[in-house]
Amino acid sequence: MAGIVWLASYPKSGNTWTRALLANYIRDLDEPVRINNLGGGPIASARQAFDDNVGVEASDLLPEEIERYRPGVYEQIAAELAESEHPSFLKVHDAYTYNAAGVPLMSKAATQATLYIVRNPLDVAVSFAHHSGVKPKKSVKWMNQEDFSFVGRDDRVFNQLKQRLLTWSGHVASWVDETGLNTMILRYEDLKADTVETFGRVVRHSGLEFDEARVEKAVEFASIGRLQEQETEHGFGEKPFGMKAFFRRGKVGGWRDELGEELSQRIIDDHGTMMRRLGYLDTDGTVLDTQPDPVEIKEQTG
Repeated sequence: MAGIVWLASYPKSGNTWTRALLANYIRDLDEPVRINNLGGGPIASARQAFDDNVGVEASDLLPEEIERYRPGVYEQIAAELAESEHPSFLKVHDAYTYNAAGVPLMSKAATQATLYIVRNPLDVAVSFAHHSGVKPKKSVKWMNQEDFSFVGRDDRVFNQLKQRLLTWSGHVASWVDETGLNTMILRYEDLKADTVETFGRVVRHSGLEFDEARVEKAVEFASIGRLQEQETEHGFGEKPFGMKAFFRRGKVGGWRDELGEELSQRIIDDHGTMMRRLGYLDTDGTVLDTQPDPVEIKEQTG
């Protein structure tokens, strides 16, 4: 039975690139899938999807009422997919949290598998700053803010629901330490270093039929260069207003050129424990931009 495969990540960790790779693999066309037609369902926090499945507009509900309904929304989506050939991939930036009734917002009953996409927080801070149109000092502050969220204001109606992100370390732990989600941890750096091999593991873990030639073609069609060309020619509907380019550099270690020593050290001080766990920081405090061996983190399948 098909279910939801969560494409979960802290913002600016490679989620959209992963979606592009999957879209090109699943559709198997003779030309790249257009970036404005990646499909795979709306983001999990989409207000319209919530309204359509609940039958009540989220704008008429209190935040705690919305959270009470959200697990059921995903269970309805999974039920509709029961006879589908492929799972549904849903992008999600929420941390893995529970509502007031003690039920996880991203229902385990609706879950087939999870891809948790993670990136060195030093590079995340730089990319997040560019994405949000703020100075890196601001993004570094957000990343260590326990109550940080997207769409947290209540003075207007947004097209997405509130998403609790927690700190960067808290976001990672909320997903990778949660059991029962059949989770594969996908490091952005590994995807960059060997896209074909790493994406092949993504295909297998997601429950898709594996075809090496299709993997190689998807990797070619969804290269960062191809995505940049498409954005230049056609624009990208998911790009925030005022942002110069969504697909910027995608460089591993780009933080060394832009972040500065003070902010870099602040991130290490705030998130060093999780960085070591994920292979981004050596025992002596040296930042590792590449990892020669696979990071040994048990996938949570229980």
